[in-house]
Amino acid sequence: MNQPIVTLKKGEGRALSAGGAWIYDNEIDLAKSSQAIAPGALVQVYAFNDYPLGIGFFNPHSKIRIRILTRDITQKIDQDFFRMRIQKALQYRLDVLGKEDMSSCRLVFGEADFLPGLTIDKFSDCLVVQSLALGMDPYKEWIVDILKEQLTQLGMPIRGVFERSDAKVRLLEGMPRAKGFIGPSFDTKVEIVENTVHYMVDLCEGQKTGFFLDQKYNRRAIWTICSKANRVLDCFTHTGSFALNAAMAGAKHVWGVDASELAIAQARENAMLNHLSDRVEFSCEDVFDLLPRLAEKKELFDVVILDPPAFTKSKDSVKNATKGYREINTRGLRLVKNGGYLVTCSCSHFMTSQLLEKTILEAAKGAHKRLRQIEVRAQAPDHPVLWGADTSFYLKFYIFQVIEEQITVE
Repeated sequence: MNQPIVTLKKGEGRALSAGGAWIYDNEIDLAKSSQAIAPGALVQVYAFNDYPLGIGFFNPHSKIRIRILTRDITQKIDQDFFRMRIQKALQYRLDVLGKEDMSSCRLVFGEADFLPGLTIDKFSDCLVVQSLALGMDPYKEWIVDILKEQLTQLGMPIRGVFERSDAKVRLLEGMPRAKGFIGPSFDTKVEIVENTVHYMVDLCEGQKTGFFLDQKYNRRAIWTICSKANRVLDCFTHTGSFALNAAMAGAKHVWGVDASELAIAQARENAMLNHLSDRVEFSCEDVFDLLPRLAEKKELFDVVILDPPAFTKSKDSVKNATKGYREINTRGLRLVKNGGYLVTCSCSHFMTSQLLEKTILEAAKGAHKRLRQIEVRAQAPDHPVLWGADTSFYLKFYIFQVIEEQITVE
């Protein structure tokens, strides 16, 4: 196959051996590796003792120097290879979701589907593609064509594909941001249905790929606690998904808050779409400013939902992020009535379950509350967690009953 050779230093490749898919620049033995490897080229990877480790994409611009595509050193990387990968990704979702629940879902989740750096979401009959790895970029149109072909065979034809490779991380890979149609243009405002709730998803201007599909079953998990709630506060509501689920479940009044005017406008449109405008209101507010004001007014809610953006995207900022999670949970807990419920989560893989739980417990002590755990959940199964590939596990989701701590002074 005449692919360049990359050999690792002695003692390196431990993450790869544990199931990961990345090789960092400091793991490579330059003296034993091919020189002048083209950016994005496929390379064969060997351990220090010449044991074959697999084939991956090489990128001299990134600290993640190689992203492993296959552990089979003899594998031919061609259309048949990608057809096999896509077929397995679709079969997995048919198995864990069922065809009836694939109307809107994540079809390809990067390393967890053994297609590093590539994300493809399905919204009704449209696809959104996000390519964030230099080596994968040249193959994305092949993959889209294969995916459309296989979905058509399953009775789920696709009418349009939009690319949202406009994340900053593309720059770290040495690639310009990309955004636009792959194939013919179409209306990028798409209506989807999830948990019987209707949403208008803006594929062009919405965050990331347009909508956060990973919370699908977590949104359904709040229905029971919201079914008889008088007041629900949904913080960082984005386009209103948790708020609308709360109202659809039966909550009498739901208040969704977000700092984005664009998101709030979309949330209000979604409320109208579901005929819930009489029970759901949305405000453009900074949550960190709003919660102390509500506490001063002694406002209390039956359910408080905290779904903040990732406070950390690197190991270096975990300490500050921990302070942020502690603060937001402390403030949120102060607004939950005795016996009410807190729904809280983190979407940063750097914020481990252990650290987040410790932080929530500290927040509860600071707010003089006790927590009774109801549920612990993660991202939906169409965002699979591949053990060893740490970044694939990122969403931690908790539901607690909140009980006032009775302090007795003798």
